[in-house]
Amino acid sequence: MNETARPSPPKTGVLFDELLVVMVQQGDRGALNRLYARWEKRLVRAAYRYTGDAELARDLAQECWIGIWKGIGGLRNPARFRSYAFAILHRRGATHLRSAIRERDRLSEQVIENTQDAPQDDTLALQQAFATLPPNQRLAAHLYFVEGLTLAEIADVQSIPTGTAKSRLFHARRKLKAALSPDFTEGDLP
Repeated sequence: MNETARPSPPKTGVLFDELLVVMVQQGDRGALNRLYARWEKRLVRAAYRYTGDAELARDLAQECWIGIWKGIGGLRNPARFRSYAFAILHRRGATHLRSAIRERDRLSEQVIENTQDAPQDDTLALQQAFATLPPNQRLAAHLYFVEGLTLAEIADVQSIPTGTAKSRLFHARRKLKAALSPDFTEGDLP
Protein backbone atom coordinates (compact mmCIF):
# COMPACT_ATOMS: atom_id res chain seq x y z
CA MET A 1 0.00 0.00 0.00
CA ASN A 2 1.20 3.45 -0.75
CA GLU A 3 1.00 5.57 2.37
CA THR A 4 1.86 8.71 0.45
CA ALA A 5 -1.40 8.41 -1.50
CA ARG A 6 -3.50 8.64 1.69
CA PRO A 7 -5.21 11.98 2.18
CA SER A 8 -3.82 13.62 5.29
CA PRO A 9 -6.19 15.10 7.84
CA PRO A 10 -6.76 18.83 7.59
CA LYS A 11 -3.76 20.49 9.22
CA THR A 12 -5.89 23.13 10.94
CA GLY A 13 -7.98 20.44 12.64
CA VAL A 14 -4.88 18.65 13.90
CA LEU A 15 -3.43 21.92 15.18
CA PHE A 16 -6.70 22.85 16.86
CA ASP A 17 -6.86 19.43 18.56
CA GLU A 18 -3.27 19.90 19.69
CA LEU A 19 -4.13 23.30 21.16
CA LEU A 20 -7.16 21.86 22.94
CA VAL A 21 -5.04 19.05 24.41
CA VAL A 22 -2.49 21.55 25.73
CA MET A 23 -5.30 23.61 27.24
CA VAL A 24 -6.84 20.50 28.85
CA GLN A 25 -3.44 19.59 30.28
CA GLN A 26 -3.34 23.07 31.83
CA GLY A 27 -6.69 22.45 33.53
CA ASP A 28 -9.13 24.12 31.11
CA ARG A 29 -12.44 22.20 31.47
CA GLY A 30 -13.97 24.15 28.58
CA ALA A 31 -11.24 22.83 26.28
CA LEU A 32 -12.08 19.28 27.37
CA ASN A 33 -15.73 19.90 26.50
CA ARG A 34 -14.70 21.30 23.12
CA LEU A 35 -12.41 18.31 22.48
CA TYR A 36 -15.28 16.00 23.41
CA ALA A 37 -17.63 17.81 21.01
CA ARG A 38 -15.09 17.50 18.17
CA TRP A 39 -14.28 13.82 18.76
CA GLU A 40 -17.32 12.11 20.25
CA LYS A 41 -19.01 11.26 16.93
CA ARG A 42 -15.74 9.97 15.44
CA LEU A 43 -15.09 7.72 18.42
CA VAL A 44 -18.67 6.40 18.43
CA ARG A 45 -18.41 5.75 14.68
CA ALA A 46 -15.10 3.89 15.13
CA ALA A 47 -16.54 1.98 18.10
CA TYR A 48 -19.56 1.05 15.99
CA ARG A 49 -17.30 -0.32 13.26
CA TYR A 50 -15.48 -2.24 15.95
CA THR A 51 -18.57 -3.60 17.71
CA GLY A 52 -21.35 -3.53 15.12
CA ASP A 53 -23.79 -2.56 17.86
CA ALA A 54 -24.92 1.06 18.35
CA GLU A 55 -25.59 0.82 22.08
CA LEU A 56 -22.36 -1.04 22.76
CA ALA A 57 -20.51 1.51 20.61
CA ARG A 58 -21.84 4.41 22.70
CA ASP A 59 -20.84 2.61 25.90
CA LEU A 60 -17.39 1.88 24.53
CA ALA A 61 -16.93 5.51 23.46
CA GLN A 62 -17.85 6.65 26.99
CA GLU A 63 -15.29 4.22 28.42
CA CYS A 64 -12.81 5.66 25.97
CA TRP A 65 -13.51 9.19 27.21
CA ILE A 66 -12.92 8.09 30.78
CA GLY A 67 -9.53 6.75 29.70
CA ILE A 68 -8.77 9.93 27.74
CA TRP A 69 -9.72 12.12 30.69
CA LYS A 70 -7.60 10.10 33.13
CA GLY A 71 -4.53 9.90 30.89
CA ILE A 72 -4.45 13.09 28.86
CA GLY A 73 -2.19 14.79 31.38
CA GLY A 74 0.50 12.24 30.57
CA LEU A 75 0.25 12.63 26.79
CA ARG A 76 3.73 13.93 25.98
CA ASN A 77 3.05 14.87 22.38
CA PRO A 78 -0.35 16.59 22.01
CA ALA A 79 -0.08 16.25 18.21
CA ARG A 80 -0.56 12.48 18.68
CA PHE A 81 -4.02 12.86 20.20
CA ARG A 82 -5.70 11.10 17.27
CA SER A 83 -3.61 7.94 17.67
CA TYR A 84 -3.87 8.21 21.45
CA ALA A 85 -7.69 8.35 21.38
CA PHE A 86 -8.08 5.44 18.96
CA ALA A 87 -5.53 3.37 20.93
CA ILE A 88 -7.58 3.84 24.09
CA LEU A 89 -10.70 2.85 22.18
CA HIS A 90 -8.98 -0.29 20.95
CA ARG A 91 -7.59 -1.29 24.36
CA ARG A 92 -10.82 -0.59 26.23
CA GLY A 93 -12.89 -2.51 23.76
CA ALA A 94 -10.73 -5.53 22.98
CA THR A 95 -11.25 -7.55 26.11
CA HIS A 96 -14.80 -6.48 26.86
CA LEU A 97 -16.10 -7.08 23.35
CA ARG A 98 -14.62 -10.43 22.35
CA SER A 99 -17.57 -12.59 23.35
CA ALA A 100 -20.20 -10.08 22.24
CA ILE A 101 -18.54 -9.69 18.85
CA ARG A 102 -18.24 -13.42 18.30
CA GLU A 103 -21.94 -13.90 19.03
CA ARG A 104 -22.97 -10.94 16.85
CA ASP A 105 -20.73 -12.11 14.00
CA ARG A 106 -22.33 -15.55 14.15
CA LEU A 107 -25.78 -13.97 13.95
CA SER A 108 -24.64 -11.58 11.17
CA GLU A 109 -23.42 -14.50 9.08
CA GLN A 110 -26.85 -16.09 9.38
CA VAL A 111 -28.55 -12.84 8.37
CA ILE A 112 -26.20 -12.39 5.40
CA GLU A 113 -26.79 -15.95 4.25
CA ASN A 114 -30.55 -15.39 4.46
CA THR A 115 -30.44 -12.09 2.55
CA GLN A 116 -27.86 -12.78 -0.17
CA ASP A 117 -30.50 -13.08 -2.86
CA ALA A 118 -32.37 -9.93 -1.81
CA PRO A 119 -31.47 -6.63 -3.53
CA GLN A 120 -29.46 -4.35 -1.24
CA ASP A 121 -28.38 -0.77 -1.42
CA ASP A 122 -24.66 -0.02 -1.19
CA THR A 123 -24.76 1.18 2.41
CA LEU A 124 -26.41 -1.97 3.69
CA ALA A 125 -24.08 -4.15 1.65
CA LEU A 126 -21.06 -2.30 3.02
CA GLN A 127 -22.31 -2.61 6.61
CA GLN A 128 -22.88 -6.31 6.16
CA ALA A 129 -19.46 -6.74 4.57
CA PHE A 130 -17.81 -4.96 7.49
CA ALA A 131 -19.79 -7.14 9.91
CA THR A 132 -18.19 -10.26 8.45
CA LEU A 133 -14.65 -9.06 9.19
CA PRO A 134 -12.83 -10.21 12.31
CA PRO A 135 -12.71 -7.35 14.90
CA ASN A 136 -9.04 -6.45 14.38
CA GLN A 137 -9.43 -6.31 10.59
CA ARG A 138 -12.69 -4.36 10.96
CA LEU A 139 -10.99 -1.74 13.15
CA ALA A 140 -7.95 -1.51 10.86
CA ALA A 141 -10.19 -1.04 7.81
CA HIS A 142 -12.28 1.61 9.57
CA LEU A 143 -9.24 3.54 10.75
CA TYR A 144 -7.72 3.45 7.25
CA PHE A 145 -10.73 4.02 4.98
CA VAL A 146 -12.95 6.16 7.21
CA GLU A 147 -10.59 7.95 9.60
CA GLY A 148 -7.65 8.26 7.18
CA LEU A 149 -4.98 6.96 9.55
CA THR A 150 -1.69 5.78 8.09
CA LEU A 151 -0.39 2.23 8.51
CA ALA A 152 2.03 3.45 11.20
CA GLU A 153 -0.82 5.11 13.12
CA ILE A 154 -3.00 1.99 12.81
CA ALA A 155 -0.09 -0.10 14.11
CA ASP A 156 0.26 2.31 17.02
CA VAL A 157 -3.47 2.20 17.79
CA GLN A 158 -3.59 -1.60 17.75
CA SER A 159 -0.17 -2.02 19.45
CA ILE A 160 1.12 -4.18 16.60
CA PRO A 161 4.02 -3.99 14.12
CA THR A 162 3.40 -2.00 10.94
CA GLY A 163 3.67 -5.20 8.89
CA THR A 164 0.84 -6.75 10.88
CA ALA A 165 -1.31 -3.65 10.34
CA LYS A 166 -0.58 -3.88 6.60
CA SER A 167 -1.51 -7.57 6.61
CA ARG A 168 -4.78 -6.92 8.48
CA LEU A 169 -5.69 -4.21 6.03
CA PHE A 170 -4.79 -6.43 3.06
CA HIS A 171 -6.98 -9.29 4.32
CA ALA A 172 -9.82 -6.89 5.24
CA ARG A 173 -9.70 -5.37 1.75
CA ARG A 174 -9.78 -8.85 0.16
CA LYS A 175 -12.75 -9.93 2.29
CA LEU A 176 -14.64 -6.70 1.65
CA LYS A 177 -14.10 -7.05 -2.09
CA ALA A 178 -15.28 -10.66 -1.97
CA ALA A 179 -18.37 -9.72 0.05
CA LEU A 180 -19.26 -6.78 -2.19
CA SER A 181 -18.52 -8.42 -5.55
CA PRO A 182 -20.55 -11.58 -6.17
CA ASP A 183 -18.42 -12.39 -9.25
CA PHE A 184 -15.17 -12.11 -7.25
CA THR A 185 -13.00 -15.17 -6.80
CA GLU A 186 -9.71 -15.60 -4.95
CA GLY A 187 -7.99 -15.95 -8.33
CA ASP A 188 -8.85 -12.32 -9.12
CA LEU A 189 -6.22 -11.10 -6.67
CA PRO A 190 -2.58 -10.70 -7.65
